[in-house]
Amino acid sequence: MNIVVCIKQVPDTTEIKIDPVKNTLIRTGVPSIMNPYDKHALEQALKLKEEYGGTVTIISMGPDQAKAVLREGLAMGADKAYLVTDRAFGGSDTYATSYILSQAIKKLGEFDLILGGVMAIDGDTGQTAPSMAEHLGITRITFVLDIKMEGDKVIVKRKLEEGTEILETKLPLLCTSPKESNKVRYRTIKGVMDAMKADIQEIHFADLPEIDSTKIGLKGSPTRVKATFTPKRQANCEMMEVKDPQETAKVLVGKLMEGKIL
Repeated sequence: MNIVVCIKQVPDTTEIKIDPVKNTLIRTGVPSIMNPYDKHALEQALKLKEEYGGTVTIISMGPDQAKAVLREGLAMGADKAYLVTDRAFGGSDTYATSYILSQAIKKLGEFDLILGGVMAIDGDTGQTAPSMAEHLGITRITFVLDIKMEGDKVIVKRKLEEGTEILETKLPLLCTSPKESNKVRYRTIKGVMDAMKADIQEIHFADLPEIDSTKIGLKGSPTRVKATFTPKRQANCEMMEVKDPQETAKVLVGKLMEGKIL
């Protein structure tokens, strides 16, 4: 089974800062990490490889620094890694990014399964992976908890808001993984050492002769970010000294009714 896992390097959301003038993310000095949901997708791929055999290829789109998360993926057990990078891809929104990644995956050759996280923590749109399936013309199933192979059939357990459902389909297939799908394994020392020496191949615009240049970069992105800001937090509280719980409850209800909350 040939499995491709899409991973993304994202800023650590606990450290995000916004430029108040430009309304853009301040990335200088902000630590970057592998998107947590993508780790679960990679873990799912590695388990499938262990059970059914095959190869796991990881791919990411971004600047040269994104090789750090690719090496992390190699350390976890992925077999090959590719970085899709070019100035022509700069400014791509989720639509353009999904198109570029779909074209890059086509270049890699035949595949059976594509996995990715349900969303990226720096955008929370959940659009990129499903859009890739649309570009590639294959089936997509989101929020997948488990994948089993039965001959030429794929049995998928999918998370719903109020339970789960079991679906049956065939390869090729694209699935997205939520955090509930598994527990991510630890990297081994040998894996880390091997990943540091591994060759990460790059895929550039010139390597994709069939790509439509009108669908990439800022010009090929239908989405426009008008403003980015951190919501202002306003909290007013009133401390109440509890002597008689019943009396305190009456005062509390009175305050809530006064504020038209009740």
